[in-house]
Amino acid sequence: MAKKTKKIETPIDQRETFVSIQKNFADSDLTVAEKLKTLYALQQADTEIDKILQLRGELPIEVENLENEIAELKAKAARVSEQIEEYNKMIAENKLNIAECDAQIEKYKSQLDNISNSREYDSLNKEIENQGLLRQIAEKHIGEAKERIFEKKNDLEVIKEKIAVRTDDLAAKKEELATIVESTAKEEELLRAKREECAAKIDARTMSAYERIRQSCKNHLAVVSVFNGDSCGGCFNTIAPQRLIDIASNRKMIICEHCGRILVNPDFE
Repeated sequence: MAKKTKKIETPIDQRETFVSIQKNFADSDLTVAEKLKTLYALQQADTEIDKILQLRGELPIEVENLENEIAELKAKAARVSEQIEEYNKMIAENKLNIAECDAQIEKYKSQLDNISNSREYDSLNKEIENQGLLRQIAEKHIGEAKERIFEKKNDLEVIKEKIAVRTDDLAAKKEELATIVESTAKEEELLRAKREECAAKIDARTMSAYERIRQSCKNHLAVVSVFNGDSCGGCFNTIAPQRLIDIASNRKMIICEHCGRILVNPDFE
């Protein structure tokens, strides 16, 4: 008994176009005509989905941008609040330093009453002077910290105002987007189901080429019918008479020599 030859699958090249898979297009459980009709139905579904997405315009991007901006503003507000807390800690620490300096000054002053020589007197006065300087430095740090807290609180108020404005904008954009999505939800669901049904019938290599051509074209048309009897429905260049006959026969894949799209029988419409 002869062994059944196993077909070797060539890895899909993401750069492939319809031209490179043209020879193997008929190698499928579907006939060429069925496969062309399925591709055209897939394109029709994708075109209608594109129209629905166009209704939403820039709203999804605007919503995403607002959400990102609000998140950044909140993170900034949190950082400013942390800075205010650090300055408050600094003030508390310097107040403790002042209290310690005052205690040391009192201690050294009390010792002045019991000195026995001028050297000891000069030493105590020097310590009192040093503690006084340390006290002045601590007071300066407290003053600077209070100024910074005032500035940071003003910054925080500005950020909070921006958050409030952006939050209102986001709510309005989301409501607008939700209204559009709701009005087209059923239609989109049916179209996506149709798309999945068509895509399931098409081999991975052809689907890969289809998606690549769609993304490379401004109008996202990878499969088009003959326009006005003799032109490509994608680039509108004239098609040779023999190729028009081949297209009408539905027996093989015909590619537009100008734009690389699949050309199908206008009867499919």
